[in-house]
Amino acid sequence: MWGDIPYFTEFITTLFIVNLLIAFTIIFLERKNPSAALAWIMILFLLPIAGIVLYFLFSQNIARKKIFRLTSSEERALSESLRIQLEDIKSGNFSFVNPEAEEWKDLIHLNGLYGGSFYTQNNSVSILTGGKHKFRSLMRDIKNAKSSINIMYFIIKNDAVGRRFLQALTQKAREGVEVRLLLDAMGSRQINDRVLGDFIRAGGKRAYFFPPKLKFINVRFNYRNHRKLAVIDGSIGYIGGFNIAREYLGMKKKFGFWRDTHLRVTGNCVHDINARFLLDWRFASKEKLVLSQAFYSDVIDGGKSGVQIVSSGPDSQRVAVKRAYMKMITSARKNVYLQTPYFVPDESILESLKMAAQSGVDVRIMIPCMPDHIFVYWATYSYVGELIQSGGRAYIYNNGFLHAKTLMVDGEVASVGSANFDRRSFVLNFEANAIIYDAREARKLEAIFEKDMESCHELTRELYAERSLWIRCKEGVARLLSDIL
Repeated sequence: MWGDIPYFTEFITTLFIVNLLIAFTIIFLERKNPSAALAWIMILFLLPIAGIVLYFLFSQNIARKKIFRLTSSEERALSESLRIQLEDIKSGNFSFVNPEAEEWKDLIHLNGLYGGSFYTQNNSVSILTGGKHKFRSLMRDIKNAKSSINIMYFIIKNDAVGRRFLQALTQKAREGVEVRLLLDAMGSRQINDRVLGDFIRAGGKRAYFFPPKLKFINVRFNYRNHRKLAVIDGSIGYIGGFNIAREYLGMKKKFGFWRDTHLRVTGNCVHDINARFLLDWRFASKEKLVLSQAFYSDVIDGGKSGVQIVSSGPDSQRVAVKRAYMKMITSARKNVYLQTPYFVPDESILESLKMAAQSGVDVRIMIPCMPDHIFVYWATYSYVGELIQSGGRAYIYNNGFLHAKTLMVDGEVASVGSANFDRRSFVLNFEANAIIYDAREARKLEAIFEKDMESCHELTRELYAERSLWIRCKEGVARLLSDIL
């Protein structure tokens, strides 16, 4: 029968059936949120061939896969320690060092119960906002390393900055320091075993997160390890938004000054950063490591800042970073200061911000003036406009590119990390943030935000209403696709 049908008609019929089956899978089996499901169905039927390719590249569900496995003994030890801490906090038996942490103990409890995050309070925090300053600090700590260096970045480029960084790691490996380098295979695609030849020969260890099965095809293209972590000698930790390349040091003309935020920390929270690294490393490298090794090193105990390391990723249905953001926003009494390069929130985050603004909380958001991802930029502009209509205030950063991912609430608690305020960070990327419970550090971050405002212009309701029809069209298209950006 099929042989009597013209080839083109047969092809179109087959294409329609394949798209119909995928649409059926999206609606009834994947249980995506309705807007994401509708966006995918629209793409499948408007771009039937490209839509199938895009779906298989970008819409896999890996939440059912247990990527970061704990041994039974690790599971027992960690869950028991966390259970005891949560019970002490809930019963009032936990002794808090600073009043901010006690004020925000419900957030600490949430992050512990939902996100599996320990709370530590003997930490010292240094805030790094300039790329050159952060790079010098990290390179100095690498140079002084005695026993181990564990580093993972989303992006390391094969440029002058990246090569200098790799040379420093290679030198430490030659000196006998155990060096582990974990790279996201897509973000750091310029780095491969050929580039790392000297590092490998020196004894350095490397692993690639979700490497492609074939040279030019990566079916896990859409799931990236976006974390930026470093642990030196088990006692000094780094977490934040900077990657390793020329632009992050403000050395690329296209972006100019690169405004970002990173933390250098000491104290017991370094154990938690190292544990996060070792879980990722163990999955990517298949090296048989004992996770408890992360907790055995001596720490530099120099402060009284409370810190929780909160991580999330598409391997789990739990959106721990997003949940922490929501709790911070909805608990605000005075102010919410937010910096993000990409603002593509889901409905719950957007409603939380709008509700805070309508309750009289001073809600301010800062975004960059230039796009590095054009569709995301116009979606960001659209959502910012909606927040302005609800009483929030928006500032457009003009002094280069704003890449910081920070949230400060009431001058008491703050978040710094790799997670943007967008759906990609909430459900598709592997992310890690530090939640800081310390009024001194939170106010420092607020003061930095207020200083950045001097390099901004405010996007008022009047200015937003004057945007051209062409901009409105771009916003509409980008917003329609925002669930899959």
